[in-house]
Amino acid sequence: MSVTEIINKHQRDRQFSFEVLPPLKGTGTDRLFADIDKLAELEPAFINITTHHSEFVYKELPGGQFERCRVRRRPGTIAIAAAIQQRYHIPVQPHVICSGATIEDIEYELIDLQFLGIHDLLLLRGDKAKEDSRFMPTPGGHAHTTDLIRQVQRFNDGFFADGSPIKNPGRKFDFGVACYPEKHEEAPNLERDMQYLKEKQDLGAQYAVTQLFFDNQKFFDFVEKARAIGITIPIIPGIKPMAKLSQLTVVPKTFHCDIPEALAREIVKCRTDEDARQLGIEWTTEQCRELYAHGVNNIHFYTVSAVDSVVEVTKRLL
Repeated sequence: MSVTEIINKHQRDRQFSFEVLPPLKGTGTDRLFADIDKLAELEPAFINITTHHSEFVYKELPGGQFERCRVRRRPGTIAIAAAIQQRYHIPVQPHVICSGATIEDIEYELIDLQFLGIHDLLLLRGDKAKEDSRFMPTPGGHAHTTDLIRQVQRFNDGFFADGSPIKNPGRKFDFGVACYPEKHEEAPNLERDMQYLKEKQDLGAQYAVTQLFFDNQKFFDFVEKARAIGITIPIIPGIKPMAKLSQLTVVPKTFHCDIPEALAREIVKCRTDEDARQLGIEWTTEQCRELYAHGVNNIHFYTVSAVDSVVEVTKRLL
């Protein structure tokens, strides 16, 4: 069963899904699979796996000069997705992104995924490079998620990017996209950002997963506005428990989301990271219960640096 079918079939049943991060290059997968062992006990609807393409770093050379080099710190998204699918028999959904990839690179990813029997994708533009003030597409790559969607749909129709036919097209890919209840950082306003989501839907996106948020009212308002402009696909809330004191300032800056005043007041009372983690568990549990009360049954958890907190929250909700 595809992720799309799972989401649509279980709109009235409470279910969880999780996002995991590939390990840094050279560190091995032991810790990742130890985390998935914990998450698998909760019978997730699916697990998605982030991807991080190459980025530029500067390496110092003899004589004090610096060389700009392209490196990829977290490879292995496709391999990890295949391993999770084979080891845990849980539907997987790897990210496929524009950032750092050419059209040909993406085509090879699609071919590999199809060979492995992985047919669910989350299509994203990806983050801008750290050294750039705005997103710069890779030469020969895509600038927007909509361009990526068109490539995947063309592949689904049986054609490579150069227009040549695929001799054995195979099963088509299903895919979802991201959305932003507090707008994408580069969008001029929320209304324009929602029009981009509408365009993704019209091109074939079958569901959307939100950026993390801590204020449910912003999610409810977002969904209401989305429905008003004709966005009908399921919109799945993305949730992440606060886990450290430092996240009071780091999270808003990194994910471009607000910390509600009620949560901020409680965080500043915390003395240790463990205090903050317990507060995060309490807040997230109540946040999920409120989502349930409003008829939202599919909840997606971002687990990076918060696996144990996510497990505790979901156990409280079961």
